[in-house]
Amino acid sequence: MDSGPQLHVFRRKLLRWFDENARDLPWRRSRDPYAIWVSEIMLQQTRVAAVLEHYVRFMERFPKLHDLAAAKEQEALAHWSGLGYYRRARLLHKAAQFVARELDGSLPQTAAELRTLPGVGEYTSAAIASIGFGEAVACVDGNVERVVRRLRGWDEASATQAMVRVKAAQLLDEDRPGDFNQAMMELGATVCVPRAPLCRLCPVREMCATRGEHAAPTRKAMRSKEAAYAFLRRASRAKAVEVLLEHRPASASVMPGMWELPAIDAGHAAEENKVLTLRHSITDTNYYVTVYKLNAKQQKELPKRRAKREWFAVRELDEVAVTGLTRKALKRLRAWPGFEA
Repeated sequence: MDSGPQLHVFRRKLLRWFDENARDLPWRRSRDPYAIWVSEIMLQQTRVAAVLEHYVRFMERFPKLHDLAAAKEQEALAHWSGLGYYRRARLLHKAAQFVARELDGSLPQTAAELRTLPGVGEYTSAAIASIGFGEAVACVDGNVERVVRRLRGWDEASATQAMVRVKAAQLLDEDRPGDFNQAMMELGATVCVPRAPLCRLCPVREMCATRGEHAAPTRKAMRSKEAAYAFLRRASRAKAVEVLLEHRPASASVMPGMWELPAIDAGHAAEENKVLTLRHSITDTNYYVTVYKLNAKQQKELPKRRAKREWFAVRELDEVAVTGLTRKALKRLRAWPGFEA
């Protein structure tokens, strides 16, 4: 598939398939480069299904770049809560402030210029430039890399990532670069999947050298850790239900500045106070979490730490930058806006 006529057929078939089968995703309903930028940052290392709700909520609060730039970091983190990888949100917020302050609110229009922004790498810059501005530059994420390797019959040993990027650039349709990049990603996400690819549904299967699974690196095994937290709830003088949260220090290596349930030693908690168990995955670790209910008077019995603790009204928690684990736990405990018992 190196000749001009073959490339033309490949592009035509793939784009026709994409036009007819593309998923209706909220960020595809806009050509606003800012909206595309937000979606691409959210989609880094995160499944589409997990992003959908968060994207809509985030864009309702920050519909324009200036809205995000004018917000405080804690507010941006609050609307990111549950997506994880919070460094992405911090860099997105920092970059929005830079664009608003130094570039009069207008995003750079080329991949090369976009890469100068905090948190914007090679893939993200190419996605924004091609989809938002029509620049003819190829996007290579994990899905696209898998498609290219299978098309060429390459395994991990026979071709470098640099070779994959060169081939992706050769395949690119320069008349519709944004749609073509999305089509390649869509093909990898829905048809040319890692295990048991749906080759019969592939629009370019006749041009594929592999037509099935190819050798891939073994996935890293997940680690397991146990953790325990305290759940304290009270009624304020205004009769609002409040929960106690603990602030992670700014120096923390993971999720600095976020709020979470107070961590405790499970060995010091009474078994009858157990109210919740759940599993929560973060990168390569599965956390098996137990939450124990304490009454407000037992606050003094919590482990002594320098961390700040504060009572928050449940009805206002969706404006607080809580960790994804805390958000999940409070929802299950019906101590979250809209979930109150």
